[in-house]
Amino acid sequence: MVSTPEKIASISAFGQARSTVEGTPLSSDELYKMQAFWRASCYLMVGMIYLKKNPLLQEPLSPEHIKSRILGHWGSSSGQAFIWIHLNRIIKKFDLDMIYMSGPGHGAPGVLAPTYLEDTYSEVYPDKGQNIQGLEKFFKEFSFPGGIGSHCTPETPGSIHEGGELGYVLSHATGAILDNPNLISVPVVGDGESETGPLATSWHSNKFINPITDGAILPILHLNGYKINNPTILARISHEDLRNLFLGYGYQPYFVEGSDPDSMHQAMAATLDHCVQEIKAIQQEARSSGNADLPRWPMIIFRTPKGWSAPSEIDGHKIEGFWRAHQVPMTDVAKNPEHLKILEGWLRSYRPEELFDESGKFKPELREIAPYGGRRMSANPHANGGLLCKQLNMPNFQEYGIEIDKPGTIEAENTRPLGVFLRDVMAKNMNNFRVFGPDENTSNKLNAIYEVSKKTWMAEFLPEDLDGGELARDGRVMEMLSEHTLEGWMEGYILTGRHGFFSTYEAFAHVIDSMVGQHTKWIEKCNELSWREKIPSLNLLITSTVWRQDHNGFTHQDPGFLDVVSNKTPDVTRIYLPPDVNCLLSVADHCLRSKNYVNVIVSDKQKHLQYMDMDAAIKHCTKGIGIWDWASNDQGMEPDVVLATAGDIPTKEALAASVLLREAFPDLKIRFINVVDLFKLQPDTEHPHGLNDRDFDTLFTLDKPIIFNFHGYPWLIHRYTYRRTNHNNLHVRGYKEKGNINTPLELAIRNNIDRFSIAMDVIDRVDRLKVAGAHAKEDFRNEQISCQNYAYEYGADRPDIVNWKWPY
Repeated sequence: MVSTPEKIASISAFGQARSTVEGTPLSSDELYKMQAFWRASCYLMVGMIYLKKNPLLQEPLSPEHIKSRILGHWGSSSGQAFIWIHLNRIIKKFDLDMIYMSGPGHGAPGVLAPTYLEDTYSEVYPDKGQNIQGLEKFFKEFSFPGGIGSHCTPETPGSIHEGGELGYVLSHATGAILDNPNLISVPVVGDGESETGPLATSWHSNKFINPITDGAILPILHLNGYKINNPTILARISHEDLRNLFLGYGYQPYFVEGSDPDSMHQAMAATLDHCVQEIKAIQQEARSSGNADLPRWPMIIFRTPKGWSAPSEIDGHKIEGFWRAHQVPMTDVAKNPEHLKILEGWLRSYRPEELFDESGKFKPELREIAPYGGRRMSANPHANGGLLCKQLNMPNFQEYGIEIDKPGTIEAENTRPLGVFLRDVMAKNMNNFRVFGPDENTSNKLNAIYEVSKKTWMAEFLPEDLDGGELARDGRVMEMLSEHTLEGWMEGYILTGRHGFFSTYEAFAHVIDSMVGQHTKWIEKCNELSWREKIPSLNLLITSTVWRQDHNGFTHQDPGFLDVVSNKTPDVTRIYLPPDVNCLLSVADHCLRSKNYVNVIVSDKQKHLQYMDMDAAIKHCTKGIGIWDWASNDQGMEPDVVLATAGDIPTKEALAASVLLREAFPDLKIRFINVVDLFKLQPDTEHPHGLNDRDFDTLFTLDKPIIFNFHGYPWLIHRYTYRRTNHNNLHVRGYKEKGNINTPLELAIRNNIDRFSIAMDVIDRVDRLKVAGAHAKEDFRNEQISCQNYAYEYGADRPDIVNWKWPY
């Protein structure tokens, strides 16, 4: 029975449960066992925070049983364990395929405890068996050196969401159920987490879930009232406003509020039964009728005291139901006898002797209320996505390239052929590949993908949307103007074993800096766990790049995402700067086939000169770095100067500079090097893709000047190469925060990566040209000024600059 909203009062004091859905579906035996399972979970949660010995209190608690450093978070843990136990019940009742995601930042105890009780933890980590010795190790390892953290880290069975960075649980949960029609993901949203921008936006994820082809999310907003030491916003607004907020988001909210365990168990059981039946009804109606209009999905607002079941007061200060329960209610129990006594009373209040036998095993009659095998959320294969991963059926990327008869003489949009390639990747993999982008796929010249799948859109359609809107209920291209939400969707998608491709403007890749960083940390830890199967890589195309933001100006000019990625573990990160179409296709094919990496591909969408035929491009990308013989004239001898490049515009400008120099100084020997795989510049001791010192010295010489024209901030190249033999002669040119509404060449001039600046720099660096090159240097400077004046007068670059081709 569903009560009217007027019957639900805003909570100011806890007690008997109040809920939108009324009923008492639990028998007395079920109620006893669920309460016992929860007591056992709470006991384990307190134990893992405080204890290193005496795990079942088989002797009086003493200081030597207490950890030296008491770390962890109690606040949301008991509420999360309560939710977990109730989800177990409905999994068994309805035979559900379900995964759980813990959004509150430090709520791992609420997941670890039931995971241990339902045997998964001991299966994954046999030394943490269900016995006294195993339980002692289980307690000791929590928030302990050499152990595990206080979030649901990769070491936590059943987890694909770490929670260390708040705001993404709902988007991860949504990504997990895309193309998983039988899966239900339950994201538990902390009320502190709900105050973050990404989380607030991700409530709109419901408008992108297709009830025919996708599974369902059942969000549970866990309102316990406080953050670290402040109230939370959603816990202090009126019941009516809270209900209306989620009605406005498009959900059907159901409230479960209170603190009395028996009545809360009944209320939660009734509410979850109702929500599951509602989800099944929505899916059955859509799947039988073929009508996938936007439904109103259920969600639960679960309000309990902060630190539920902790002591109500300690030293005259309120604990349960207040922010003091957020972390560790008492940190000095080993030194404070009174607090030690309170801790022992707290632990014994759960009556562990009724829950575990003398050997430390959880009593079988209580264990039986949880599912078994892969139906356990802690052992669900979707939460170890590599178990379910299927390789992409890939077309031959070589068939999408362009013909090159002579390097540097034709132009093409680099990303448009990539869009055609992605179109056919999607066509061959219509159930496990999606493309993500923040309203930019057409802008980024990837719009060929719409030929096989439109943009997912479950909200209202207008007649004009059919005229080029590219929207469809069954679309597979995910677009929303929130990089956070899109990145979260894609992470959830690939963490559950599917494949994705994300493109975004370079300057706004910074929006997801921290998300990508957290994902690299996740993969790094997964690489240390034998039971975690490898998942598809996170593939990011960074386009609309700094050097072609002459129309958007200074705000859109920022190549610093590469610096952020460079800070992360070399075992996971890869950065590629393909200079042309054929290289881009080769790199994209490699990235889509890879696993357990974060692949960053930098390629502009505008027309650029093309340099390599497909065979040469494959070889060049396989090496990652190489000499372009056709652009060099030092064959068989040492060069006078090395010109090195990474990026499309920097490569063109360096090539143009080499022509200026060869015309002015016919006997000048120039070696031209292009870098595709940026980490080749690092030593092989620092990055698995790095060159050893011998190979690096062969390319860059031992003592000749090197002018490196780089796509990004110049100091990144110095950071990679500071230990190399010839670093003192390395001079890097890159973006220096000088930009506005400039022409392409003018922007290059302002940042000194243009052909004239490079040519003048070579004259300054090659000893025999420092004096002899005076006249040429003067000519180059005059030409530079002329180009700038032309741009200011006509608003465009000179025709000879725009139409420049490689002449040799």
